[in-house]
Amino acid sequence: MFAKVLVANRGEIALRIFRTLRELGIGTVAVYSDADRTAPHVAYADEAHALGGSTAAESYLVVGKLLEAAARSGAEAIHPGYGFLAENAAFAAAVETAGLAWIGPPPAAIELMGSKTRARRAMQAAGVPIIPGTTDPVGSAEEVVALGAEIGYPLLIKAAAGGGGKGMKVVRSPEEAAQAFESAQREGRSYFADASVYVERYLEDPRHVEVQVLADAHGNVIHLGERDCTIQRRHQKLVEETPSPAVGPELRERIGQIAVDAARAAGYRSAGTIEGLLSPEGDYFFMEMNTRIQVEHTVTEETTGLDLIREQVLIAAGEPLSLRQEGVLLRGHAIECRINAEDPSKGFLPSPGRITSYREPSGPGVRVDSGVATGSEISGLYDPMIAKLIVRDKDREAARRRMLRALSEFEIGGVKSLLGFHQALLSHSCFIAGETCHGLVESEELAQRAEEFSHEATTIAAASDGSLSTQATWPKETVAEVDGRRVVVRVLVPEPPYRDLARRRRERAALGGGGAASDAVTSPMQGTVLDVKIAVGDPVELGQVICIVEAMKMENEVTAHRAGTVTELSVAPGQPVTTGQTICVIVADDG
Repeated sequence: MFAKVLVANRGEIALRIFRTLRELGIGTVAVYSDADRTAPHVAYADEAHALGGSTAAESYLVVGKLLEAAARSGAEAIHPGYGFLAENAAFAAAVETAGLAWIGPPPAAIELMGSKTRARRAMQAAGVPIIPGTTDPVGSAEEVVALGAEIGYPLLIKAAAGGGGKGMKVVRSPEEAAQAFESAQREGRSYFADASVYVERYLEDPRHVEVQVLADAHGNVIHLGERDCTIQRRHQKLVEETPSPAVGPELRERIGQIAVDAARAAGYRSAGTIEGLLSPEGDYFFMEMNTRIQVEHTVTEETTGLDLIREQVLIAAGEPLSLRQEGVLLRGHAIECRINAEDPSKGFLPSPGRITSYREPSGPGVRVDSGVATGSEISGLYDPMIAKLIVRDKDREAARRRMLRALSEFEIGGVKSLLGFHQALLSHSCFIAGETCHGLVESEELAQRAEEFSHEATTIAAASDGSLSTQATWPKETVAEVDGRRVVVRVLVPEPPYRDLARRRRERAALGGGGAASDAVTSPMQGTVLDVKIAVGDPVELGQVICIVEAMKMENEVTAHRAGTVTELSVAPGQPVTTGQTICVIVADDG
């Protein structure tokens, strides 16, 4: 067994791995950027080493710095967590070349599954069902249009080296092909240093069902059941659960065998996930393999009783799997909600800032994996996740109710979060019925209900610390006794501030970030300009895309708030922008 392990990551996943390592009696080594000097994962580890720089490109993505920290600390192995270099075959190979153990799959398996086109060819050869489409990269938007004519629309353009929802663009008509092709290429180049893309048939309203696998170095491969990750926004998962509401014992056995066959075909070792799509007709297709621990591994741990990080460490140490397929028992139902620093009332815009108050829920069957505390900074340099809230109970309905209770007790002050959104979602009839909830996530209906929950939570938190004044425009609570019985009196105002949310959201969307009487289009967020679609002198239409701003690993389109002519342009690709900064000036044609 290893004496000391370095975790080449940050935040909640670093803390999650450290806790298991401590239980195994293994020393823990953290690394950190300048922006993470005071982060909880740094304080928790036995020792911590500075990488220098604030951005990921200057710190967590620099192989040389990570290997130097490992050598300096005397670590015998490196665990990559997820994200950053977790699925980088070159990094895995460099770790092994340096004489260290890599707590993950073989570099060859990472490389195979990292190329989605190669992976599709390998799976097709192994008899694993794949989604109809190309098995080679496409070189132009014209090829996409030709494929659409051949197999029909909609299509999905995907970065060949992609993952995590990055580099995926839906094309519903020939007119959309060029922009989608360009955007998928740009994201592939930006996130994975590979601009090649391929095309699949886009399945309408499928379920996203993935299977957790474990494989050791002795030829043993098992699956641990499925996870349903259907509820997403822009291919980013928001809620995960196991078992899937749409999967019964026979289907579970079938897709589990598909996952085992796929892992064997890849020569896999360690924990991994076969991601697939389940059509409404019950057809299951391989989509990709994530060659790392997943964000949502927690729900599988809750229903199997296994520690997947522990399994990864033991496999990397050369030990055989601790159980066979027949020994895998699934108990109860588990749900995970990703609590991100995003504002649903503003189209899920990132909400970086300092956490001014933080209190996690607790109780039987409630688990929180987080990497923050009161005073922590949610930086725009990294992804917007604050915490993962996980619950388990005897069945899905009991778990849903437990999750709602836990969400209502979770306090996060100082930044906008998805707490209210998740309460609204889990209260909705479509989620209660176990449906796909297609189209609901970004609907006005859910945004308004999420805002209501958010205001209620703000009220309760403010009342608890006495900060509400008598002039507040939302409920205040007063505790009184009537005939010896304690009662809570709530005073409600007739017009709460969220009542007109839908109208305000429509106005903001039409304005594209600019004021109604202003010629200026301003950035609705802090981020980096990825692409500019207009030039000075160009005529533009209402709603036309002006530029694309990346914030917290998400691309956001900034649109024109009126038809007119561009008279000034203040940004260029690669330039950072702040919230409210002028991007361009559009003068109305009649002005």
